[in-house]
This record gives sequence, structure tokens and C-alpha cells, in this order.
Amino acid sequence: MSDQDLHGITLESILTRLVDHYGWDQLAKRIDINCFTSDPSIKSSLKFLRKTPWARIKVEALYLQTQFTQ
Repeated sequence: MSDQDLHGITLESILTRLVDHYGWDQLAKRIDINCFTSDPSIKSSLKFLRKTPWARIKVEALYLQTQFTQ
């Protein structure tokens, strides 16, 4: 997958799929940001990721690297 594969996919969809695949604990181990470790939720994480470009880039990169099972 490439960055262009993210076209049309919302940040909420990306985050939800990662949480479903890894769970909050494993997601926090892969991307060490406070919104994943301290009382995580989709809503609070989206708020942080929308304001923090470097964190969003890490989340998008993990999404592109992840081999999701159907």
C-alpha cells in the first residue's frame, strides 16, 4: 500500500480498524503516544491526531504496514 491508498479513507476508519486489529495495548506499544496509553478512546485519539501531524503520520504509516485479515 502507498499513501495514495489512504485517499478516501477517514482518520476515524483508520484508527478504528487499527484498534480492532491490535487493541489499545498493542497499538500503544507500536506508537507510544499518551492518547493510546492513558484512558484511550476513539474520540480523544481523533482529537489529538487531528491536531498533531507527526502522530497522524505514524498512525497512517502503521495502517499501511499492517496486514489485516479479512
